[in-house]
Amino acid sequence: MKIMQLSKKQKGILYSSCFIILALVITFWSGKNFYDFAHYETEFAIRENVVTRVEKFSKYSPRLKGTVGDSNIYVIEGAEPGPSILIIGGTHPNEPAGQVAATVLLENLTVERGTVYIITEANRSAYTHSHPQEASIQYFGIETPYGVRTFKFGSRATNTNQQWPNPDVYVHRNSGQKLSSADTRNLNRAYPGSENGTYTERVAYAITECIRQNNITITIDLHEASPEYQTINTIVSHNRKEALKIAAAATLMMESNDVSIRYEESPLNLHGLTHRELGDYTDTLAFLLETSNASQGKIRGAFTEELVLTGKDKFYQKAMEKGIGKILYAAPVSLDERVARHVYGVYEIIQAFNKYYGTEGLGELKVNGFPSYQDIMTNGVGNYLKEIIK
Repeated sequence: MKIMQLSKKQKGILYSSCFIILALVITFWSGKNFYDFAHYETEFAIRENVVTRVEKFSKYSPRLKGTVGDSNIYVIEGAEPGPSILIIGGTHPNEPAGQVAATVLLENLTVERGTVYIITEANRSAYTHSHPQEASIQYFGIETPYGVRTFKFGSRATNTNQQWPNPDVYVHRNSGQKLSSADTRNLNRAYPGSENGTYTERVAYAITECIRQNNITITIDLHEASPEYQTINTIVSHNRKEALKIAAAATLMMESNDVSIRYEESPLNLHGLTHRELGDYTDTLAFLLETSNASQGKIRGAFTEELVLTGKDKFYQKAMEKGIGKILYAAPVSLDERVARHVYGVYEIIQAFNKYYGTEGLGELKVNGFPSYQDIMTNGVGNYLKEIIK
């Protein structure tokens, strides 16, 4: 029977059935897409002869055991005891240079004296979803000599599957400071955390306890921000005099090698952040590094993989033509440059620590294998990611 011969009612039923079938297909496809993304595991090259052990967050925050938030802590110990450093990547999964830089360090560093702790996915829950209404990508690939390495591009905040609902006002547990409602799921507003607090607070507690129980000397949290954000290309330091001295020396060395950067002191009245709370609640020297990421910007155009990798965007180009300082604090740059800045920043902080405090207490922290800033810029970050052996 031809459609034209159907009654009006029959046509309605047919069209409705088609729409229902189409809706079911879309629902199935999108549901599978969300499921696959949430369960995708980013792979890292773990050198068995270098990485001493792999710990879990649940060692320090037991209630995380069996949850998606039970992240890995990779430990590289030197032959000689000495100072230690914790490098944190993946606090905010929409800031990919932090995770990629931590991955480069995990897959390249060796240690002579002291211990290096590396976290590549600080908030794994935030890697299981994307930020609503941002139309962000889910994955990005980096070309290596062995093929493409795939990384996830997640959200700034813990997945609502693990923590919901948001309060009307988020009150920081330790200080009582009132913050934005959404910050209740922001790991970098949850420190020092709480063993029995919210999901995000338990993750923060695990990192704080790792630092405290291992008496970690230096902690560096790797971040990114939009080009119009004031703190980009900055080392943010806790206000302990030793930390400020190290930040100033590292900044001077980076500037002398033509890497534009500045340092600033952690604000006393802004709570929950690594560079404030970890320095207050533990003995670690706490720092945070920021780079300029166009994909986080508010004036960017389409959210694409190319934008994440290259930092190129026609609207930011127009802003650049207006001149730095009028709209932007720094130019948006490629992932190669953002990772190079982070890796170099970690290197110079260690060198500054050794210069001023390497003759005291545990002595120098001797770490080798850093790709140089210029090498990453010339060769691309992919050349410093190792092959995944299955």
